[in-house]
Amino acid sequence: MYIQKNAVKGYNSYIDSKKDDCGTMMDVGLLILDAGESFVFPGTESEALFLLFCGKVRFKWNGIERDCSRKNEFEEDGWCLHVCAGTEVTITALAHSELYVQKTINERSFESRLYAPSDVIVQHAGNKGELMGCMRREIKTFFDYDNAPYSNMVLGEVLNFPGKWSSYPPHHHPQPEVYFHRFDKPQGFGVSFAGGEIFKSAHNGLTVITSGFHSQGAAPGYAMCYVWGIRHLDGDPWKKTRIDDKEHAWLWESDANDHIFKERQ
Repeated sequence: MYIQKNAVKGYNSYIDSKKDDCGTMMDVGLLILDAGESFVFPGTESEALFLLFCGKVRFKWNGIERDCSRKNEFEEDGWCLHVCAGTEVTITALAHSELYVQKTINERSFESRLYAPSDVIVQHAGNKGELMGCMRREIKTFFDYDNAPYSNMVLGEVLNFPGKWSSYPPHHHPQPEVYFHRFDKPQGFGVSFAGGEIFKSAHNGLTVITSGFHSQGAAPGYAMCYVWGIRHLDGDPWKKTRIDDKEHAWLWESDANDHIFKERQ
């Protein structure tokens, strides 16, 4: 499934679990504010996270206030506020700002945390010549089961270089996942595989993944950053779970490039 919206100022809801969670067990949205505008998220039965894409905002929660800024999602790592259920959050824009929002029901109480850019775990993948460099990317993790076992969610970003693929070689896992796409140019586009279907991905689009492999690609000339958000299953949390598709598992072999034709001069 793929959801594309012409995002406007305010809160843009992509998935509303009270109406239809699309099999994700999560709420997903995009918040856009101009300087001086505020938005209040009341405390509910859901834990919530607020990831700053760009701009400068003031987060207020539990009597704490913190100002956070990010030039954009391609040049700087992000700030992410993660709060437990029942926590009211007020976001005030100090400049034009855009934030990714994700929520899910969680009865566990935990201490809310503001993840700083220095907390982000960055993995440089596919940069050693694998598959001729066609799956070179940066994988970023804010939190997962390792550092936040009390959460029902996982959050990260992928920087997808132009003309390259990610979430590759093809694999799947039973836990539902979403990809929220951002491009360095508003007309940027890519390709998104999900649930046996193929979609054209675009700026501020959302891919919903409930089954099957979910590889992504960016068109040449356009860099893509996408949020990856996973919902743990009860009794089966995502612990970096990866089930490679058998017919493509050979792509991991050290000689996977050897069959490629030689370029003629």
